[in-house]
Amino acid sequence: MTLLPAGSVRDRVLDAAGFALCVALMIIDVARTPDADVTVVSVGAVVLAAAPVLLRRKAPVAALTLAMLLLLAVMSGAGIYVTIAGPAMICAYALAEDRGRRAALVAGALALPLVVLILQVYSPHGYLTWDTAKNLAFVAIPLALGVAAHDRRAYTAALVDRAESAERTREEEALRRVGEERLRIARDVHDVVAHAMVAINVQAGVGAHLLDRDPDQARSTLREIKRVSGASLDDLRSVLGLLREEGVEAVTAAPVRPTQGMAGIEELREGLGSAGVELDVDVDPAVGALPAAIDATGYRIVQEALTNVLRHAGPTTARVRVAHRDDRIVIEVENDRGSGPAPDGRAGSGNGLRGMRERAAAVGGSFEAGPRDGGGWRVAASLPVGVP
Repeated sequence: MTLLPAGSVRDRVLDAAGFALCVALMIIDVARTPDADVTVVSVGAVVLAAAPVLLRRKAPVAALTLAMLLLLAVMSGAGIYVTIAGPAMICAYALAEDRGRRAALVAGALALPLVVLILQVYSPHGYLTWDTAKNLAFVAIPLALGVAAHDRRAYTAALVDRAESAERTREEEALRRVGEERLRIARDVHDVVAHAMVAINVQAGVGAHLLDRDPDQARSTLREIKRVSGASLDDLRSVLGLLREEGVEAVTAAPVRPTQGMAGIEELREGLGSAGVELDVDVDPAVGALPAAIDATGYRIVQEALTNVLRHAGPTTARVRVAHRDDRIVIEVENDRGSGPAPDGRAGSGNGLRGMRERAAAVGGSFEAGPRDGGGWRVAASLPVGVP
């Protein structure tokens, strides 16, 4: 058993009601007209004239055409003039509502001359009379109302579509921002954990080697491991603190440190020195205070570059240069030995390098990495100072 949609059932009920109303009004008009009688012929003419109302939704053009042509059958078979325009008016409204302004203009241009012709043949009134204006209005008014209904429906549909589009845009923007935030946090976690683990791994190896030969130096190395791990835990707590929902109490009362900036580069020197990396830092005094995003991005790039030095070069000499050129900050990290983090020989293929490249691109900067001519590895980033 097939169930019809609720709108289809309602439309059929309305069409049937309109048909029945037209038939009833015209039969009453026949009964009240002195020169007309309620006969089989008159009732048949009335029913035939009202039949186009049942077709007005599926075939509005055919329905209006039939309704206009059947006016002649009603006037000839039933002899009435007052209510005969009812079916044609309903069909004209349906056509204009369904097809819009252009169809209404065409229908009006074709129907008005036919109405004028019918009035000339059947109307007892003169041509330039109120009766003529009234019958012409019976054509124009339904068409105008149908056009208004069509335009209103189109305007409402446009508003709904615009609201849905705006909602989709908001959802897509929210998802995009969530994705960017997740990627940023993932990069921060990678930088913090990778730097700490590499430093701890190298220093633990040094401590194990010196444990018997130089216990004092081994203890110093263990203290450095404790310092590096503690600082990394603080950094990790700072990053993960961004994920806490408002109102959720922190597990510990330890304060969350602000994100490290370029000023924190000097703090990396001690940890690298205990792992055998001699670090030379040269920061141009013209750099001055940087926007927060550039400050944090620059620090993370330097931190990851030095982590790669520890991982791939071992004991060596590394240099960090930070200079101000025009409206950009240029960062260079070089070391004297090691082949860099690209085991397949291609520059820039490691996860750390990809993270540095993504960080630089996120603030509108550029990034490059590769082997130096004289040996070793070079990382360079250019970051715009004007990014807020």
